[in-house]
Amino acid sequence: MYINDAFVQVRYQETDQMGVAYHGNYYTWFEVGRSSFFRSLGYTYAKLEQEGVILPVIESRCIYKSSAKYDDELYIRTHIEKLKGVRIEFNYEVIRKTDNEVLAQGTTIHAFVDKNLKPMNFKKVHPEVWEMLCACLE
Repeated sequence: MYINDAFVQVRYQETDQMGVAYHGNYYTWFEVGRSSFFRSLGYTYAKLEQEGVILPVIESRCIYKSSAKYDDELYIRTHIEKLKGVRIEFNYEVIRKTDNEVLAQGTTIHAFVDKNLKPMNFKKVHPEVWEMLCACLE
């Protein structure tokens, strides 16, 4: 299984008065992880969109285990959990760099759709990218 680590540092604006990262930021960090994952494969979200492919989130969840705090350096560890039909599922771990503690685990499920938001058979439309993504599962 192919895994990619992206890096973020918790900014002051992402925290509350106690210096704890707001829970909604984890979904932004998941997006950082997904984008970095594609870039690490030599592909980008922007390129997919130029080719008429959009990946809207159709389901998401996050399990919070411990708090990220202001100035923490975090790894967003991302991998593909499932790839089938018109869907792709990414899993994430948010890990604090200093002690390798897993602060949160999450999942997002995306549909492959065209610019009119119609589901597409990505395997047929982009077989080379489909194969690259399938290889990430091995």
